[in-house]
Amino acid sequence: MATVPAPSAPLPDRLCEQARLSRDARFDGLFFTAVTSTRIYCRPVCPAPSPKPENIRYYASAAAAEAAGFRPCLRCRPELAPGNDSWQRGDHVIARALKLMEQGVLEDDSLEDMAQRLGVGARQLRRVFVERLGAPPISVHTTRRLLFAKQLLTETDLPVTDVALASGFRSLRRFNAAFQQANRMPPRELRRHPAKAADGGLALRLNYRPPYDFEAILAFLRTRALPGVEQVDERSYARVFGPADAPGWLRLSAWPNGEHALKLELQCPQPARMLGVVSKLRRMFDLDADPQAIGAVMHAGGVLKPLHQRRPGLRLPGGWDGFEIAVRAILGQQVSVAAARTLATRIVQRWGTPVAGIVAPGLERLFPGPEILVDVDLREVGLTTARANTVQGVARALLDGRIDFRSEQPLDAFVASWVELAGIGEWTAHYMAMRALSHPDAFPAADLILRRAAAGDGAELSTKALTALAEDWRPWRAYAVMHLWRAATDAVERARPKAKSA
Repeated sequence: MATVPAPSAPLPDRLCEQARLSRDARFDGLFFTAVTSTRIYCRPVCPAPSPKPENIRYYASAAAAEAAGFRPCLRCRPELAPGNDSWQRGDHVIARALKLMEQGVLEDDSLEDMAQRLGVGARQLRRVFVERLGAPPISVHTTRRLLFAKQLLTETDLPVTDVALASGFRSLRRFNAAFQQANRMPPRELRRHPAKAADGGLALRLNYRPPYDFEAILAFLRTRALPGVEQVDERSYARVFGPADAPGWLRLSAWPNGEHALKLELQCPQPARMLGVVSKLRRMFDLDADPQAIGAVMHAGGVLKPLHQRRPGLRLPGGWDGFEIAVRAILGQQVSVAAARTLATRIVQRWGTPVAGIVAPGLERLFPGPEILVDVDLREVGLTTARANTVQGVARALLDGRIDFRSEQPLDAFVASWVELAGIGEWTAHYMAMRALSHPDAFPAADLILRRAAAGDGAELSTKALTALAEDWRPWRAYAVMHLWRAATDAVERARPKAKSA
């Protein structure tokens, strides 16, 4: 059964073929199948009848398939495929470039500007993208925007003008032309009956690769939820977001019928922000992770193997805003999660920005930014002088540009810049890298719970010993952190005396 792979085929032909024939959801988004007889490209989970093997081409990305002249399938809808974590995570140049694209850098800056931020030449950046993803950066960027537009056209009743703005096009004419070229049809022909959120907002589907432990992420976020800013229960996460004069609201819950997706209910008054919100949520809820790649490291042996077997879908919970995570991390230094949450709640209630109107019941404030906290007396809400000085030092450094949360910076550079600030050690810097940057290899080795949990039944490990042990867990050390923290939580819950029935 011979197939002719594309130059950018991401996996061996044999593996792609097996995944395609079995419609294995674990490979969804890791490659795309194009059919030369129909000039259509599909996800490996496409339910359509299998084409003849000689008509199949495999591509590493949707952009590569479109660059080769194929259009997206209307049945399996490639716009729903999870992102490819192997490209998006880590410190290599493609991962850092893709993170910049998610921030909309190419909408305002040139390719040369982006390449300069990455420390490479524009020609080199194009070459690496073509070699690894099968398409140049501009094509990858355009395909991402068009696929998001396709999802909005299919699942919502947004006007086409708003769809163009939401997907990053500032000209309706350019949007129509690009969409027509990629899909062989004008945008209006894709209109279907849209799903509606309970309050009349939008309802979008955010797919992931199984297994995915949504309950574990909700449990992690629930213990840290800030009243007024977010609400987390056993089934959903909800949050208000800015700006204060035109606030938005979102809720994430499991997609019905056990499908491999989350349901996003969204009110976003500014369509141009919509793609950024969806990208942020995909990162925050780790929807593009590849469980197979992570599991291969977790199963290598030692203390992590049984933990991963128990919870194979455990993911890395990110944070909504970098400064918010930084403040939470500082408040959490050497105190319990509950104590840190209490202090953060006081900060929100005292200095949080009230939003205009009623967005959703119980969601009425934005977390205060560095421009607010830099000049207030944080001791009023119970912070020690040292903690207050650290928070204000961070706020001042962010405003001065000495530190930042640029997602394209390497982990070591991020940690090095932050530990130069008074009150910020490596534990805090790595915790911020885990939550604010969603860096998969961040590792707060000094954490007491980690050192105890990693020791198993032995003596508590030193920071140096744990760091050495964790070398075998690269490049997924942050996932090891989540497994060890969860194991410690489970052990505490098992040790609690059960309430006696009356």
